[in-house]
Amino acid sequence: MSTKVIIDCDPGIDDAVALTLALFDPRLDVLAITATAGSVDAEQATNNVQAIVAQLDPPRFPRIGRATPSENAPVVDDRYLLGPDGLGDFSVHVTDRQHMHSSEKVISELLRLYPDEITLICLGPLTNVARVFQRDASLAKTVGKLLISGGAVQCNGNITVAAEQNMFFDPPAAQTVFHSPTTKSLVPLDVTNATTFGVDLLEKLPNKEEPVGKMLHQMLQHAFRVSHQKLGRELIPLQDAVTLIAALEPDLFDWEEMPGDVETRGAITRGMTIFDRRDRRTDRCNMEVALSGSRTEIRAQVVRGLRYAGQEQ
Repeated sequence: MSTKVIIDCDPGIDDAVALTLALFDPRLDVLAITATAGSVDAEQATNNVQAIVAQLDPPRFPRIGRATPSENAPVVDDRYLLGPDGLGDFSVHVTDRQHMHSSEKVISELLRLYPDEITLICLGPLTNVARVFQRDASLAKTVGKLLISGGAVQCNGNITVAAEQNMFFDPPAAQTVFHSPTTKSLVPLDVTNATTFGVDLLEKLPNKEEPVGKMLHQMLQHAFRVSHQKLGRELIPLQDAVTLIAALEPDLFDWEEMPGDVETRGAITRGMTIFDRRDRRTDRCNMEVALSGSRTEIRAQVVRGLRYAGQEQ
């Protein structure tokens, strides 16, 4: 049987790749895609989710949740890397947004409808999930599993030296979710940044004349070009696609139970994730964390999933 999932995201090129994998994988029943502000603002995140789903035209259309602004958002702008809409050279055109419920409302309704059955896959800041838990604490215990893309254990952040972007964007929300009584799995930068893709990925994508291939080529060609021109790198990570593979093939990753927390107030360490790995821990473990993974097989799974999406559209 397929696993019921809600994907909470802030698309983002790597989010779009992850959504492509998820929407065509028969092992997943994507009940909803809920937008959140992060890589792009709330309105753009909602537009991007709609545009991606419309372009992919999956066998089953998920519900879409509308993002609302976060009161904790910092002043950051990733458009210099992600393009004007956050999706590289893929143009976003959305006309119909009537009767769209907020993301937290969609998540709450589905958790009540399918208690203990849903895996929440969080690919962006944890704003929506924290709001759900804060408004009805009982819902935290109805989540089957919570899979989070973000944080860093033993490596630098990717938005500041100390912090990964999803945690930096809304640290109080991340702390709320970390402290919640849910079964949590975290896929940090230690794994997602270590699993990189070369420009040869473009040759393995679906035909660019087809809708799936067209979107992927437009986004990923931009990603490789900007990575080379502005960062001096020939390889790119696809953090959220790697996290999606962790939902599908958890045995490809090495996990360790540990206590985790998030710094919410530090002027330099805002959003830093802290993990107690001492022999004599003072806190109880509250999540499992991926510390490494089978990079070659993870990359192969991503390529295989994208090619399958192109065949199935």
